[in-house]
Amino acid sequence: MEESQEALNNIENGISDYNKGSGNNREQWINVSRTPQNLSTSIVRKKSDPILVSNVRFQMLRNILNNLHEVVLGTKLAVLFPAIPLAILADFYHFGRPWIFALSLMGLTPLAERVSFLTEQIAYFTGPTVGGLLNATCGNATEMIIALFALRQNKINVVKYSLLGSILSNLLLVLGTSLLCGGLANLKKEQRYDRKQADVNSLLLLLGLLCHMLPLMFRYASGLDNPFAIDTLQLSRTSSIFMLIAYVAYIFFQLKTHRQLFESQEEDEDEDEEIAVIGFWSAFSWLVGMTIIIALLSEYVVGTIEAASNSWGISVSFISIILLPIVGNAAEHAGSIIFALKNKLDISLGVALGSASQISMFVIPLSVIVAWIMGVQMDLDFSLLETGSLAFTIIITAFTLQDGTSHYMKGVILFLCYIVIAACFFVDKIPSNETLVGNLGTLHEPSSGILFA
Repeated sequence: MEESQEALNNIENGISDYNKGSGNNREQWINVSRTPQNLSTSIVRKKSDPILVSNVRFQMLRNILNNLHEVVLGTKLAVLFPAIPLAILADFYHFGRPWIFALSLMGLTPLAERVSFLTEQIAYFTGPTVGGLLNATCGNATEMIIALFALRQNKINVVKYSLLGSILSNLLLVLGTSLLCGGLANLKKEQRYDRKQADVNSLLLLLGLLCHMLPLMFRYASGLDNPFAIDTLQLSRTSSIFMLIAYVAYIFFQLKTHRQLFESQEEDEDEDEEIAVIGFWSAFSWLVGMTIIIALLSEYVVGTIEAASNSWGISVSFISIILLPIVGNAAEHAGSIIFALKNKLDISLGVALGSASQISMFVIPLSVIVAWIMGVQMDLDFSLLETGSLAFTIIITAFTLQDGTSHYMKGVILFLCYIVIAACFFVDKIPSNETLVGNLGTLHEPSSGILFA
């Protein structure tokens, strides 16, 4: 009787084990749904029966409350959800723009984590292949949406800084704190991980670094008196196309031909199999709604970042490279640390390295292509300081992960590297009205004297 009631509840909530693709599940679903009790009630049931109508309404209300509890209150970041209506009210009543920026930034933090949760819920119903593609697409939804709004407002440097900061955050902050916490929590255990997955991601990151360095080196080799850098722009667009091809090959490699390299051995040891806590259509509806809210708050962030920079006395580069990625990577950061504390380093590395590879090989080249379509001149030249920081970050991370073992000292080194880079951009005081110029003119950086399109 309990199984029958559960099947009915799943049907009303949009959950159908029949669609999961498993033969055993289909037989169980058919057997449960065709019990004599269910068939008899379906024949006798009348739409005008007030008892049945009230039961259906009660069941719908219970499902809505259950979804609300799982989605909104199912995270420790739920305390930041009130910042979302406060940001909207602050914009509506024309409060100070730094307040709008701060509230929007706080509101984006739980939304980014909940988007990852919802994509995982949808993956339970779509299968591993579609679920993997969905996670690969929506894993960095916040960064992509912020980049699109910044491109629409011609704020090219905000796009470059925020995406660069996301890579640095994943490789140094997320991975560093994970190795640090995991090492301290497992001092008496030998922490090991599979090097194959780390090697593949390191190769992707090195390929992305090459595509970033070539426009920079090409600009220096051709001289600094090229005002529009058309050749650099064409090189960047061509490189972006090949970066996207490489990322598609990586997805095929990860989900099809060599899936075993990315399936953590620790996952097989778990006794309790995880199941979806909300239905497919419920998760999809929540995902669409939260994406719309992320888009709204992202527009607030992009539109008020200059005012916040001037009010707080902090450079736009520091806000974009340090603060914005911390918000966007909140889900990866929390999840990676939790897995590291459980001595599941393969999962922690997959989260941090996978997100960094996605930003480097998918989001950045996609932004260049979208900017090309929009008529915005965005290239892969991230200037000398930013590209140098990226290069040393990738090299240090690759050396850290080369032996297949981990201890807390590796986490300390990576974390301190992030602090040093953050301090560098904190003291790099570039006027916001010059850093955000991204239209057809040229841009002079007073701190470095570099001229780029």
